[in-house]
Amino acid sequence: MSTSKSLEMPLMSPGMTAVLVAQFLSALADNAILIIAIAIVKTQGAANLVPMLQEAFVVPFLLLAPFVGQFADRYPKGRVMLIGNILKFCGALAMSFGVNPLTAYALIGIGAAMYSPAKYGILSQMFGAASLVRANGMMEGSTIVAILLGVLLGGWLADHALTWAFSGVLSAYGLAAFANLFIPRLPAENAQGDIHPYRLIKKFISALAMLFKDPDTRFSLLGTSVFWGSGTTLRLMLFAWVPAALLLTDNQTPANLMGVVSIGIVVGAGIAGAWITLAKVNRALIGGLLLGPVILSLALVGNLNTAMICMAAVGLCGGLFVVPLNALLQERGHETIGAGNALAVQNFVENGAMLMFVGAYTLVSGMGISVNTTIVGFGTTLLVAIGALAVSRISKAKVS
Repeated sequence: MSTSKSLEMPLMSPGMTAVLVAQFLSALADNAILIIAIAIVKTQGAANLVPMLQEAFVVPFLLLAPFVGQFADRYPKGRVMLIGNILKFCGALAMSFGVNPLTAYALIGIGAAMYSPAKYGILSQMFGAASLVRANGMMEGSTIVAILLGVLLGGWLADHALTWAFSGVLSAYGLAAFANLFIPRLPAENAQGDIHPYRLIKKFISALAMLFKDPDTRFSLLGTSVFWGSGTTLRLMLFAWVPAALLLTDNQTPANLMGVVSIGIVVGAGIAGAWITLAKVNRALIGGLLLGPVILSLALVGNLNTAMICMAAVGLCGGLFVVPLNALLQERGHETIGAGNALAVQNFVENGAMLMFVGAYTLVSGMGISVNTTIVGFGTTLLVAIGALAVSRISKAKVS
């Protein structure tokens, strides 16, 4: 159990600036390398492997979940982020030297699995509940701007110059690692934590059960998992939907649409930071409930401008929904099992959802079902899932 207190740093302290810069550069490289990897497998005539790239990235999150949270809580989180960025750098370097994109992207996934509990867990050490949603909004804003630039640059460079694309990605990971050195060396949340693999797995299962028993953390876990599972699938779906609906076959257009989603998330995160506190976290459901209908509207879209409006709306609703839920989990996790442990559980559940969503999409696309039909099924599923979550959450609030 975590007993450390939040430091209540100013929101724009040098430490927070270092966290934001490191996260921005790392996320920029993460998203550029995905577009580059997609371009490589398409060039190799293996477009059917595009969903497998995402699965190669996700599997390390599932396999390492019992260990990375403990690791993030056992050591200063800034140094854990540094190690994660070094592993990502090695994966990108391997891909640039011709290693199979699936293998290289899996190595990047290992680095990301280690990095994620530390990058969010450190916020709950730096800020108390009053500032945590705003701090998350800043983190999400930095991340989404990085995603925007990453997918735009990745898409453009993948169509023009892979050598320059890899140089940019490697530079970004290297600079992110350098920025990690300027993050304050905060005390470990659980420096004496167990390191025996069997006991770590047992402790992880206990943490998973504890978080699902608590109504607030269960709400956060289920909500963010549905969002990221659907968001990951939509990102891959765009590479099939754009040629079918917009009659454009380049890598740049779906990357641009992903960028527009990112802009929407920045706006949604900003609204969440200003309008939603942990005491009013149920307001986040408004954004979640609107996601399904917006995605359903894509089935009617036939031009790029309308598609961009829809993608911006998807992002705005997503940012409004997911940022407060992340803050809720961090605050409750910091008070109970440690933020790193809580974030590792979140990564496990979210990436399990991603694997299921992407797996279902892979199965459906392999059956030859049209992408528009898939969009309709996807939007309906999302609407039902978040609707059920909202009914459960509101009914429990009335009872209490």
